[in-house]
Amino acid sequence: MAASHPKRALFERMIAPADSPDFARSLPEAHRSVKVWETGDPKRSRFRQWLGFAGPGFLVSVGYMDPGNWGTDLAGGSQFGYTLLWVILASNLMAIFLQVLCARLGIVTGRDLAQSCRDYYARPVAIALWLLCELAIIACDLAEVVGSAVALNLLLGLPLLYGVILTGFDVLLLLLLVNRGFRKIEAVIVVLVATIGLCFAYTIFLAKPDWDAVALGAITPAIPNTAALLIALGILGATVMPHNLYLHSSIVQTRAFGTGKRDVKAALAFNTVDTVLALGMAFFVNAAILVLAAAVFWRNGIVVSELQEAHELLRPALGGAAATAFALALLASGQSSTITGTLAGQIVMEGFLRIRVAPWLRRLVTRGLAIIPALIVISATGGKDTVELLVVSQVVLSMQLPFAIFPLMMVTSSRARMGEYANPFWVKLVGYSICSVIAGLNVYLLWETIGPIWVGAIAAVMLAFTGYVRFVYRPA
Repeated sequence: MAASHPKRALFERMIAPADSPDFARSLPEAHRSVKVWETGDPKRSRFRQWLGFAGPGFLVSVGYMDPGNWGTDLAGGSQFGYTLLWVILASNLMAIFLQVLCARLGIVTGRDLAQSCRDYYARPVAIALWLLCELAIIACDLAEVVGSAVALNLLLGLPLLYGVILTGFDVLLLLLLVNRGFRKIEAVIVVLVATIGLCFAYTIFLAKPDWDAVALGAITPAIPNTAALLIALGILGATVMPHNLYLHSSIVQTRAFGTGKRDVKAALAFNTVDTVLALGMAFFVNAAILVLAAAVFWRNGIVVSELQEAHELLRPALGGAAATAFALALLASGQSSTITGTLAGQIVMEGFLRIRVAPWLRRLVTRGLAIIPALIVISATGGKDTVELLVVSQVVLSMQLPFAIFPLMMVTSSRARMGEYANPFWVKLVGYSICSVIAGLNVYLLWETIGPIWVGAIAAVMLAFTGYVRFVYRPA
């Protein structure tokens, strides 16, 4: 038989056949690679057993404290004081609820959310969901690249354009960590998360916020005006990250736990604790950024429009050490988020399209899609209005969010796929209520910003697409 053409051979190596075992496993290079102690082992305490499962929640948590969150939290705190703190709390509770469902999906079915959507929906719907998710990943990566570049500028004086280009090399770090084992990735992320937390604990100690106003802002729902609504939606989009839902349902499968009923229930319980603790840390970081902005900027009538401006204003207000801690936390935030963002990009593409692209190629493409628009925007603006850019990127994420959470609820409520672990009635009620609130807020924002004519046009296109799929295709 004649040898195949070199280009065809390369293509065949990139795309595995339909019956390839790679497509039955999410993130195959790390699938069930982390050994855990048997849950029934009397020699191991419950705490030590949990340590074997701890980690995925912290990988997910970095998406909830990435530079996009900094932009929305700084804007909210500097413009409206402590008023929008309740939005961070409500968003975090929603995030915990949805991430626990993602972990359940991955543990029970052995499929991530992207794979499940491909199985559940007709092909045109799956392709549309994939495109929307890729858009969200690009928007998230844009925020991370800009945040990392700003941090390098603040710490080292590196020009923003050079900083954006330099962030492309973090792909090499990720490849090195993956080759050394998934636990190495988790260890690096935990160190970066701890760095962020300690930096903000220090700055909050110096800022001395009004704790009575902090408590009132956390429990009193209020949105003063449309500008506050835009920021609130940005906070929601930055907190409940669409790509994190796909990521979490995949990385919980890195644990080699047993397949018995007792083992599955233990894995569900341990991962729930891991998620709650990790996202609790994310809430502290997000709340700390907003509280810091309110205590230092809003209290003095300053509206922050740039991350660099926030850094410079912190120096006279709280001292040079606080400003350095702010920049160091920003760098740790950007770098930790890029690691998980590129992993999510790989999971989404492989799950939706069943295209097994070489990990190094997929991660280079993901980083390139973020670096190119970041270079264009920074060149056009001269690096100004970074906070506004971050807020807009998070609103884009918020717009995409309903297209991830509704499928999550549908799949996890399916008894055919989840069996006895399918969502009970109260989970369906809470889950669909969250989905409806998020979708309703997005429609209202669109109505206020682009007008009813464009909203109607978008709705007509979506209805036409839905009708096309319903009458021409049958769901898998």
